[in-house]
Amino acid sequence: MIEILRAGPLMTIQDGGRKGFADKGVSQSGVLDNRSMNIVNILLGNRKDEAVIEMTMAGGDFEFQNETFFALGGADMGAQLNGAECRLYTVYRADKGDKLTMGYAQKGCHGYIGFSGGIDVPVVMGSKSTNIRCGFGGFEGRKLAAGDVVSTGAPVSGITDNSYSPETENTDEIRVLLCAQNYMFTQKGIDDFLSCEYAVSANYDRMGCRLEGTAVEAVNGMDIISDAIAFGAIQISSDGMPIVMLADRQTIGGYAKIGAVISTDIPAFVQHKPGEKIHFRAVTLKEAHKLYRKEQKFLRKLSEKCQKGR
Repeated sequence: MIEILRAGPLMTIQDGGRKGFADKGVSQSGVLDNRSMNIVNILLGNRKDEAVIEMTMAGGDFEFQNETFFALGGADMGAQLNGAECRLYTVYRADKGDKLTMGYAQKGCHGYIGFSGGIDVPVVMGSKSTNIRCGFGGFEGRKLAAGDVVSTGAPVSGITDNSYSPETENTDEIRVLLCAQNYMFTQKGIDDFLSCEYAVSANYDRMGCRLEGTAVEAVNGMDIISDAIAFGAIQISSDGMPIVMLADRQTIGGYAKIGAVISTDIPAFVQHKPGEKIHFRAVTLKEAHKLYRKEQKFLRKLSEKCQKGR
């Protein structure tokens, strides 16, 4: 178990998401950065979509109530265990009474802490994820607060040497698939979308992220008959600004979509703070599939490496 001594602005329990209920109006929820979640869980000997604590912009302070193995991922929040620095994607052992402290995100936006054996909360509609708007899942259907005690599962043995060093990549280029609703936009609008730089605005939460920059020009307005919205779909609002839809998005929407961030680039996108800039590059469906297979191959190899070390 772990007690929260101080909570950051938005700390929730999230896993791989609540899938298969969009037709009932229930959003997916789940982590924003599934790559970080996957790597943390693999290092800890968990299934890769096991629940973790997601922290936005800043972490918190925690006290361990028993021996626990944990790992951190995503944004670097300057974590320290009993005053000693903790690296990302490295398994640490904490004993009863040990304290883990974190500050503001130094690099990235969303941080994750996972525990060997996972997090012990009820499974609601196939997921442990918190849906704050509906008030269910996670820890009592709400964000975590000081004084909460989160139960963790039984630690997995032989994982203390597991670690991973991320490769340096250009994460400001976000790859997208253009979609069938492009007839709603002029060629100039599409060209501007793919050639101009956009800044992440302060209008950014788990539901979606509004961008600021050059307006995307429409042929005759942005309104459509409401249809389904995928994770990463890019709606264009009435003023021409792109909005990237995220984990807590509504299930349907009435703005035209110019495309979607490919699944392998959503983690890079969501780690941008307000004010940071990105640009889009179009890829083909074949390229997107190739990148997805490459990512799955990487996760399999990491899992095999960690299992061999146990």
